[in-house]
Amino acid sequence: MNLLVLGGTVFLGRYVVLAAESAGHNVTMFNRGQTAPDLFPHIERLHGDRDGDLDALLGRSWDAVIDTSSYLPRVVRQSAEVLRDVVGHYTFISSISTYASFTGSGINEEEPVGSLEDDTVEEISGDTYGPLKALCESTLRSVFPDRLLVIRPGLIVGPHDPTDRFAYWPHRIDRGGQVIVPGRSDAPLQFIDVRDVAEWIVAMVAQDVKGVYNATGPQNPLQMGEFIETCRAACSNDAELIWMDDDYLAAHEVAPFVELPLWLPTSADHRGFFDIDCSLAIRDGLTFRPLLDTVEATLEWDRERPHHTTFKSTLSTTKEKALVDAWKG
Repeated sequence: MNLLVLGGTVFLGRYVVLAAESAGHNVTMFNRGQTAPDLFPHIERLHGDRDGDLDALLGRSWDAVIDTSSYLPRVVRQSAEVLRDVVGHYTFISSISTYASFTGSGINEEEPVGSLEDDTVEEISGDTYGPLKALCESTLRSVFPDRLLVIRPGLIVGPHDPTDRFAYWPHRIDRGGQVIVPGRSDAPLQFIDVRDVAEWIVAMVAQDVKGVYNATGPQNPLQMGEFIETCRAACSNDAELIWMDDDYLAAHEVAPFVELPLWLPTSADHRGFFDIDCSLAIRDGLTFRPLLDTVEATLEWDRERPHHTTFKSTLSTTKEKALVDAWKG
């Protein structure tokens, strides 16, 4: 299969390229050439910009395209129109954030998606990210009505994750000492290893599958306590876990997901965020490696990063110590 990847150097795109190569496909990447320009030097790379500079795509054709880097419907339409007649199959990486509400449990692909009062908005924020992805999906359906595969992943985790939402935990526990762990040990969690979802996406494209699929994991229910203990097992140190309840952390203005990643305080508003129904994807071949494998691979990558790396999601050492002192006091 001759495959075009829009993006291909950041996280999921990177692993899609690796998975496609491993499966024996011929890969071409289209991107601006600004991120990791030396990555994959043996792969054909076309330079341009999704927003207005698509000349490098002209006069070419591919069996399929995987779009890993779209957020704005206006920009999506530009590349979709150029590729309409020169690719046989289009895969768009969307998000579970497209869903309008997370108050219910077992959210499947039939649930309503979010919308914007002003469809021309292009500022990406926590409020607009999901609805904009939904608009991108709608735009692509108008261009590829019967040739479109939409993947809605949950949190994608593993090596090279630029958000640090997952890496925070093995990194912090690896440092040892007194580690604040938020909420309840039985709080549900869902996420998917980037390698698992990338390999499955490539396999689905090769089979010419269309439709909409949620894609997160693991297959069996996972709780925060099991996740944290798996991180501690991978680190093999004397880290002391200090569980703090939602009310205490909220009273001390600790930001969920920002300072303590993967923590969502108990609330009816988002009870379904970690209860996404992925049975359709599992039925069609999505598999999951052991959690310990994901933790160890992330930890290995994290240990190789420069010591001065600034985490995007983290609780500062000073604030963590103050919270622990107040809690014990």
